Amino acid sequence: MVDRYENITLDAADGVVRLVLNRPQALNALNRPLLSEMIAALDEIRDGDATRVLVISGAGRGFSSGADLAGGSSNAGAPGFDAGQVLEQFYNPLIERIFALPIPVVSSVHGPVVGAGCMIALSADIVIAARSAYFLQAFVNVGLVPDAGSMWLLPRLIGRARAQAMMLLGERIAAETAHDWGMIYDVVDDATLEARTNEIATKLARGPTRAYALIRHGIRAALEQPLSQALITERVAQFEAGRTADFSEGVAAFREKRPVAFKGR
Repeated sequence: MVDRYENITLDAADGVVRLVLNRPQALNALNRPLLSEMIAALDEIRDGDATRVLVISGAGRGFSSGADLAGGSSNAGAPGFDAGQVLEQFYNPLIERIFALPIPVVSSVHGPVVGAGCMIALSADIVIAARSAYFLQAFVNVGLVPDAGSMWLLPRLIGRARAQAMMLLGERIAAETAHDWGMIYDVVDDATLEARTNEIATKLARGPTRAYALIRHGIRAALEQPLSQALITERVAQFEAGRTADFSEGVAAFREKRPVAFKGR
């Protein structure tokens, strides 16, 4: 995988692709070039056949400070400005792509995890946060509404009361609180964030990749379905999983009492 990007870095090794937001001088503020590169990178990952897990993180002092309202190319606040256009062109396609990937996604965050950056992080299947991390729905602080999937995802993660308070009050939520609320999977010391992330990514990269895809897509579907339809979704997914080479390997390893060696097929 060739790293041809300017605002992100993309590195691949042993089935793990690491996508790093790389505007540290701006606390990885999200501008249109960065968002465009993320979309292109996700398409590259989707269309390849070697990636078995994606890790998203941020360079420098934090994960992301949210949308780049200070950038010289932004006309935010100008007469006739359409604040929803960037959602239609960039954020919404980006979030959809993250959810649609056929591989597990891990986000590894520290420092500010703000605004749309918060939602990029929380769109991952597994979120690992350093103790320095804080999560902030900052939209109301500039007179905007939460976007990038905030209204869909946050109530499902932490319930209506907490999600609504986050959105209306615009206050920082510490990593430990986010963990207690069920917003994220784990909190670790900053010094061990990379090691913990690598541990999880390595485990996922050695797992049954196609089963992972069916799990993550099945959960998204079941969130919108009544029980009877969700049971059908599971039945169809199990049919697909049962036809994979990894299922055959899993059964063989169980019967032969040996370690399993999944190939992601």
